[in-house]
Amino acid sequence: MSQLLERDGEILDEGTIRFERLLPGPIERVWAFLTESEKRKLWLAAGDFELRPGGKTTLFFQHKNLSAKRSTPPEQYKKMDEEGGGFDGEVIRCEAPRLLVITWGEKRSSEVTFELTPQTSGEVLLTLTHRRLDKEGMQSVGPGWHTHLGILAERLHGREPENFWATFREVKAHYDRKMQ
Repeated sequence: MSQLLERDGEILDEGTIRFERLLPGPIERVWAFLTESEKRKLWLAAGDFELRPGGKTTLFFQHKNLSAKRSTPPEQYKKMDEEGGGFDGEVIRCEAPRLLVITWGEKRSSEVTFELTPQTSGEVLLTLTHRRLDKEGMQSVGPGWHTHLGILAERLHGREPENFWATFREVKAHYDRKMQ
């Protein structure tokens, strides 16, 4: 568990959490994994993004397809795991290939910022900040983003990731304690 949590999300305030991950570059490759449906579905969700302010975003999650390794989802997520699920949102800002800000959720009530910063090592620092979350949202997106970003890192390193639900279960208890 300690290795899994070495890059824990940082709670900035009661409705904001931020994650940082150092990923193999170049920046255009990481940008593609954020914005192109065929690449994004390998670590998060499929769906088209209109990469301009006011553009539509569609996210369709199928967690069971994120890894060849299988695990049973937690009870409250079983239906979503079987059928998939998603929502539409909107692009707030887009400055390719460095910044993408989108609305998140069915009511577009929260906001996700993806910032990419090239490093001298050839790697790319991804800073993901999720804002305007209620308490329930924080408890869900904290372990969710932690798990999805781990899968993204594995994919960019050319490795098969662990099963989403097995990892999510492991980190959720930690985030629940952290967010009390």
